Amino acid sequence: MPIGREDFLTGRVMEDASMGTVYTLRPLFRLVRGVSLILASTSPRRREMLDNWGIAYAAVSPPVEEPEPVCNDDPAEFTRQVARLKAFSCLPPAVIGETAKAFSAGRTVIVAADTVVSVGGTILGKPIDAHDALNMLIRLSGRESSVTTSLCLLVYDGAAVQDEACLSDTATVFFHPWGEDVLAAYVATHECDDKAGAYAIQGQGAFLIRRIEGAWSTVVGLPVGLLAGELLSRGLIMPV
Repeated sequence: MPIGREDFLTGRVMEDASMGTVYTLRPLFRLVRGVSLILASTSPRRREMLDNWGIAYAAVSPPVEEPEPVCNDDPAEFTRQVARLKAFSCLPPAVIGETAKAFSAGRTVIVAADTVVSVGGTILGKPIDAHDALNMLIRLSGRESSVTTSLCLLVYDGAAVQDEACLSDTATVFFHPWGEDVLAAYVATHECDDKAGAYAIQGQGAFLIRRIEGAWSTVVGLPVGLLAGELLSRGLIMPV
């Protein structure tokens, strides 16, 4: 049964088909008056995490080509640069149509993020094909790796960027020692096609992971603890 949703002001109605239970998920945060939010990403994973807060926002795909990491790049520095590139690419006049209306509402917050997986000092980007994805997973299998996600937050007042913050978080991920046949079966699902490190911890790829040290949301691609702290400390959101 699909999830039903009410207006965020009254909460969301969640229907659990397996349990036959209906419950209401109330909003957690709201934007302060005169502030709008743009997520510089169309990632379903990042959108879902913001949806869970109950905050109204517009999502836009950054109109910029992302640079490829060099194997010995520092993951935190690289992802901060890419997140900043994404965020600034979504300033006017880059965004048009309905999303552009947000910029006339007072202050507009633009949030962008970038994630990489690194192992043995080498950054693993997104796989170029199934063979590349399998090789990445073989390399990760049975090993400890790092996932770094950086955020860039811009506050735009309609004329210029008033405030900017770029910060990073890293989690350590431990893989089960899966065999090549199991990893090949996962690659065949195509879930890994556009994922950093060729897996998605929140999807079918969850079985790959033995444990993590750090924030789960960092591994997914949006460190919500960091983001909430930045937005709250700047008076851009408040608890409902």
